[in-house]
Amino acid sequence: MTLSQRLDLRQSQTLVMTPQLQQAIKLLQLSNLELIEYIDREIEQNPLLDRMDGPGGSGESEGEGDGFDRPAGDDGQSTAPAPFDPPPRDTVELTSAETLPGAAEGPLDTDFENVWTNGSAAENGLGDGETLGQWSNGGGHTGFDDGEPNLEQTLPGDLSLRDHLHGQLNVDLSDPADRLIGAALIDLLDDAGYLTADLGEVAAQFGCDPARVERVLAVLQRFDPTGIFARSLKECLALQLRELDRLDPAMQALLDHLDLLAARNLPALIKVCGVDAEDISDMLGEIKKLNPKPALAFDHAPAQPVTPDILMRAQAGGGWFVELNPDTLPRVLVNQRYFTRISGGLRHKAERDYLTERMNSANWLVKSLHQRATTILKVATEIVRQQDAFFLHGVQFLRPLILRDIAEAIGMHESTVSRVTSNKFMVTPRGLFELKYFFTSSISGADGQADHSAEAVRFRIKALIDQETAGTVLSDDRIVDVLRDDGIDIARRTVAKYREAMRIPSSVQRRREKSLRF
Repeated sequence: MTLSQRLDLRQSQTLVMTPQLQQAIKLLQLSNLELIEYIDREIEQNPLLDRMDGPGGSGESEGEGDGFDRPAGDDGQSTAPAPFDPPPRDTVELTSAETLPGAAEGPLDTDFENVWTNGSAAENGLGDGETLGQWSNGGGHTGFDDGEPNLEQTLPGDLSLRDHLHGQLNVDLSDPADRLIGAALIDLLDDAGYLTADLGEVAAQFGCDPARVERVLAVLQRFDPTGIFARSLKECLALQLRELDRLDPAMQALLDHLDLLAARNLPALIKVCGVDAEDISDMLGEIKKLNPKPALAFDHAPAQPVTPDILMRAQAGGGWFVELNPDTLPRVLVNQRYFTRISGGLRHKAERDYLTERMNSANWLVKSLHQRATTILKVATEIVRQQDAFFLHGVQFLRPLILRDIAEAIGMHESTVSRVTSNKFMVTPRGLFELKYFFTSSISGADGQADHSAEAVRFRIKALIDQETAGTVLSDDRIVDVLRDDGIDIARRTVAKYREAMRIPSSVQRRREKSLRF
């Protein structure tokens, strides 16, 4: 066997993930807020990038061209040039001897008739030794201060739970040590208003008797909102019932057996409480009116509105009109004039290479943003086309759909469709939906009928249960029979899984609940 060296020329195809391609793929899966943050960082790093605010552009135009490369879809129309305004004068110029007012010129407030008569100080309401500029009302405020708080001080603010409790703490507890213990207990509350800490550890922290911490806690449990500082659900409900003077022995027995209430075992509750069915119905009605999480009335985070990426509306002649939301589309421009102005003055190769790399990066970003917008619009349009029955008739007509169906229809890869549908929202005549909502698994139809969407089947199950009465509660097996009559082939365990996912109790629990009269 002879070993030798030789040169071979081979041709092959491989997928190379260049940095530009990685950037374009990354832009696809970003939400509109994440995209804005990404572009802001790119603008900070690239001097050739600029943001165009508003439909009219950045306003930096000379002649017919403004020196920017606009992304595709921009009409590039420029507004009329603004009239020439002289440059603002510097502060030093305005404070020179030539610009300062003379002694004979009147004060600035003369136009508002804010002057005093020529009488003496006594006639003007001033005391001896007081001048107009020194007059005060004796309370530390100037004569022009009426003592009322400023407008900013009168604006209402969101009162937090801890501020609300500290205000009551300073009133109900006079001992400084008790206030210190109470402030520590306030800081130990969870989001629902429960006290989950060990009182013995609190007592050891302050070096006091645990009985003192118990006494302070008893005072705190009378604070508003009622039920705060409870250590369990049972204690939270008991505090509220005691406030309403409804914590009788029968109600206490009900609180001692909340597990029976959770299981909706009414016969057992009637037995342990020693009451009849009508009384237990009234007691359960009172329990339902209580608040198991009293702290949720405070410190609630405001709901963050979702800005849709796609707008959809019905056309007058039929069909749907789909477009991108212009408010979420970033308008990034490449400043060609700045590139031309500074490229001619560069003398070093490193500087020219840097400027060329920044120009290529800016052009690629503008191109990637345009491709992202085009891809989102193409995917959304195909989703609307395939889910036309849903938009016309409702969720029961939502057809099963997977990523491969959209990818094959528009000639893209499934991974691309998956990235496009992540964190993208579309506003429709039926509400605001994430694009992922329209992709559901399929359930086979009975007797060879068409497949059904899992979301539509869940809607059908919920509709059947909502129509139940106390005498017509449907079991899971009965729901299976009804769905098969409607052409849906589904197993009983699947019905139970969908029912539990929608937090719907079993037929036995529903029958017990519906037998009550609230």
